[in-house]
Amino acid sequence: MLVTCQQMQEIEQQAFDRGIQASDLMEIAGCGIAQEIAKLFPQPGTLILYLGSGNNAGDALVAARELQKLGWQLLARLSAAPEVMKTLPRLHLDHLSDMPRLTAPPVRFEKYPVFALDGLLGIGTRGELRPAMRAMTAELNALRLKHHAVTVAMDLPSGLNADTGIPCEDCVVADLTITIGYAKQGLVADAATAHVGRLALVSLPDLEERKDSLSRSLLTPELMRDWLPRRAFDFHKGQAGRVGILAGSPGFLGAAEMACRGALRAGAGLVTLIVKEDTYSLLATRLPPEVMVKVVNDYREVLSMRFDALAIGPGLGFAHEAEILDVIRDAVCSAVVDADAITMLAQSPAPILLGARAARLLTPHVGEMDRLWTRNSGMTRQAWAASWTVCHPGHTLLLKGARTIIDTDGEPTHYNTTGHPGMATGGMGDVLTGVSVALIGQGIPVHQAGAIGAWVCGRAAEMAAQSQAQISVLPTDVIDHLGRAFLDLQSGA
Repeated sequence: MLVTCQQMQEIEQQAFDRGIQASDLMEIAGCGIAQEIAKLFPQPGTLILYLGSGNNAGDALVAARELQKLGWQLLARLSAAPEVMKTLPRLHLDHLSDMPRLTAPPVRFEKYPVFALDGLLGIGTRGELRPAMRAMTAELNALRLKHHAVTVAMDLPSGLNADTGIPCEDCVVADLTITIGYAKQGLVADAATAHVGRLALVSLPDLEERKDSLSRSLLTPELMRDWLPRRAFDFHKGQAGRVGILAGSPGFLGAAEMACRGALRAGAGLVTLIVKEDTYSLLATRLPPEVMVKVVNDYREVLSMRFDALAIGPGLGFAHEAEILDVIRDAVCSAVVDADAITMLAQSPAPILLGARAARLLTPHVGEMDRLWTRNSGMTRQAWAASWTVCHPGHTLLLKGARTIIDTDGEPTHYNTTGHPGMATGGMGDVLTGVSVALIGQGIPVHQAGAIGAWVCGRAAEMAAQSQAQISVLPTDVIDHLGRAFLDLQSGA
């Protein structure tokens, strides 16, 4: 769930009133932060702690203590004298008495990679940064730019308004933000995305939920794990979903191939690619042997075939628009609509989706969404998505981007947490389409299938980047790591 600062403070106070100790919460938070860092960045490096005087610094110091056990080298950069720190962070600082304390920005490092941990300010901060603190956040940002340091913010980047998501000047730019207890609503604001980066959540089991805050949530393994069905031992391929994929045309063969491979890695029992004659000979020899290829004269022939889910659009082109629109409207199974098929819907004068016979998952990027549904001036991405789903009840919108949003009228809005900028390359959406249709074919509701698909594709991209630079990650690398991403989801590791 997403909460305001006031709600978070009330939740914490209720815990203290029940006898929960702040020191215990700090221990859980710090250990959770260390686990998230080690999971996403398994190679130990140099960790520079930027510490304020509040309890945020205590969380950072507990995390540093745990990372030191894993071989990380620690350095500290204090924004104030230790004597003015609160009691708990001061105690943890004393326990790390052998940690060097820097009096100036570092200029060289003995151990790479380099990480900067932002423990300067917490959620109670309001207004513009004071000059001394602003100098620290600017220094932290310069470290990221000049030394390619990975910046990790705790709870929220220092200088970001936790309620509105509006950044101050010199607000910390984080590559990863690990929020504690519950996600603060400002973290998913459009203005915050570039400062927040990848999102992770460390739960505090002693905190109670607020039922009035459940309409929006971050995607986490804890939330989604129960959505994945367990397979009985005598399970067979017919129960794993018969998936039909309408994709590919001369010149756009890769989109079809990646959608098919994504569907296979997401557990589809039977995957059939539906193509026209002019594409068959081009695609048949390059597809995985597990994929069946069916030639049709008219895409509407699919309507008489037996499928549990359809994917429509990747690399289709526009030569058979009327046929595709009829399939989108008349298919009795749920379907993922992507790429060229979204543009067809946008160009159609007829309200195709209002007559659709089953749920549709649309997965537009911002450019496709602009064609599909005009965005009013000043409208946030979340409001933009909601304005579409309200007018298209029963259908789900997955608005792709650095903070992908999954919205269905009457369901909680979900914000994806995984992924990285290396995913900004053609073909990632084709993989997502294949993964999503496979999940729908296995009986997972469309809203949940879209959420799982977004999360596992982003997580697979992160895993691929652990052995190469982010900018080198390809959609095919994401496919290769989908199995590990699903394992991560199932185990919650």
